[in-house]
Amino acid sequence: MIYGLYLSATGILTNAQRQDVITNNLANSETTAFKRDVPVFQERLTEAAAQRMAAARYTNPTLEGLGGGLAALPTHIDQAQGPMEDSANPLDVALIGRGFFRVMDDGKLRLTRDGRFLIDRTGHLTLQGGQRVLDQAGRPIVLDPRLSTQIDRDGSIKQDGQQVARLGIVDAADPRLLNKAGRNLYEYAGRVVAAKADVQAFMTERSNVDPATELTRLMESQRQLEANANMIRTQDQTLSRLVNEVGKIG
Repeated sequence: MIYGLYLSATGILTNAQRQDVITNNLANSETTAFKRDVPVFQERLTEAAAQRMAAARYTNPTLEGLGGGLAALPTHIDQAQGPMEDSANPLDVALIGRGFFRVMDDGKLRLTRDGRFLIDRTGHLTLQGGQRVLDQAGRPIVLDPRLSTQIDRDGSIKQDGQQVARLGIVDAADPRLLNKAGRNLYEYAGRVVAAKADVQAFMTERSNVDPATELTRLMESQRQLEANANMIRTQDQTLSRLVNEVGKIG
């Protein structure tokens, strides 16, 4: 009975975590280039299996047929392409295909797919949050704000028709090592490779979150959470009756 309470409580915790992830996805459904997080869980060892690994003499045969519930793992980042949206700004660009822009954030190298660029007062090409955009050699890109700017499909940046820089666009060799660092940035400690993405000027990439799908997942998770809560109440009532009846017999 107590083991059943534990399994139901585990079900509540895993569904609460799933809802946190889904809620964050919904909150970022309008965030440029946001990639949805996918909650990941794995089946836990059964009580009997876990006890066998710890000490065989404590194995309880009656637990052999019981499941071990679920355990939460780090979330997976869904890198699927987001929809494209037109822009009137020549410094707004979107990546079509796998790849990231390299930027410098407080002295730390970061990756992003958010291509809403601007030229700051010092002439540096930056993100909306002030992070400096880097070229192929890892240097900050400096432009003349007085000149017209054009960004080509290969990432070349031209001013008044002359190429002055090229966007540093790379791909993560091992996407599993990507971690969100906030503000649409990614930390990545792995090896980078040349990206095959095309650069589309006058466009931005929208979030790849589908609100309708996420809401459906949220409702399903809520129903599962409520079912586990009901199971806890049922088991608690049964346990209380058992204790009372045993007390009467004694």
